Amino acid sequence: MIEIEDLSKAFQVARKKEGTWFGRTWETVRALEEMTFSVGRGEIVGYIGPNGAGKSTTIKIMSGILVPTSGRCEIMGLTPWKDRVAHVRNIGVVFGQRTQLWWDLPVSDSFLLLKDIYRIPENSFREQLEWLVEALGLEALLTFPVRQLSLGQRMRCELAAALLHRPSILFLDEPTIGLDAVSKIAVRKIVKKVCAEQQVTVLLTTHDMNDIEALAERVILIGKGRKLYDGGLNALKARYVHTKRITAEYAGEGEALLSALESAGCRLISSDAGRLTMDVDLEVTGVAEVIQRLTSHLNISDISVDAPAIDDVIVRLYEELAL
Repeated sequence: MIEIEDLSKAFQVARKKEGTWFGRTWETVRALEEMTFSVGRGEIVGYIGPNGAGKSTTIKIMSGILVPTSGRCEIMGLTPWKDRVAHVRNIGVVFGQRTQLWWDLPVSDSFLLLKDIYRIPENSFREQLEWLVEALGLEALLTFPVRQLSLGQRMRCELAAALLHRPSILFLDEPTIGLDAVSKIAVRKIVKKVCAEQQVTVLLTTHDMNDIEALAERVILIGKGRKLYDGGLNALKARYVHTKRITAEYAGEGEALLSALESAGCRLISSDAGRLTMDVDLEVTGVAEVIQRLTSHLNISDISVDAPAIDDVIVRLYEELAL
């Protein structure tokens, strides 16, 4: 479906020459260096990294907007920047900070214009539009000008616009940026629904790790233009999560036990009025052992075990790799 091999992109950037008013020097900035990965049909892949890592550059190359300096990019047998007309029929693109809808026109008119641009047959257009209107809850929005929509409403319409021509691949670049929690959940639901029901391949770039956790089982992490990790999200957590947090509610005196646990690989976060929270260092002791000691010495009424949030895992990984 998507085959990327040794893909590189370099830009020439002008810098002001020190000590002069008008002089300048040119510097080569490498946005991508020998990027290689593949994505199969129906996969949802999170493509993540810090600002300036090369995520948007990759999406623009795969969309046919940019031409790489070197390497191979083949999507459904086509080279995006060489076969642009044929290629764009296979892809849908949603940029969170850009629109493909006409600002002053009703949403339905934008959809009709896109129908003509993509030369979608009438029956196929009506069938897909009906499915999208129901799935995204757009019926009440079709007659409103795009400029009168809230951000969440507009993003749902942007998704519909990207899917009208039944693309096989959907590129999502920060699709939930600026959205409230309800709108984010709505966008995630439709992405999963489209992937499941229409076997659309999704490449998702975002800084919202909750989007990644909700949608993607596989992540590709890049930094400074290079691929750093490609694999399962759970495997990434297992690799970089070294603590778990235990919260317990109990009756009785636990000071001596807590002191013993702290010396055995646990770090007390808080303890007051029959409730304690501690982090367990998994490289020193196990969660099961800590729970056993708690339940054998205290009258436990409730207990929970939580792993660090995915945001914490990614931050820790960035720090380790000095990104």
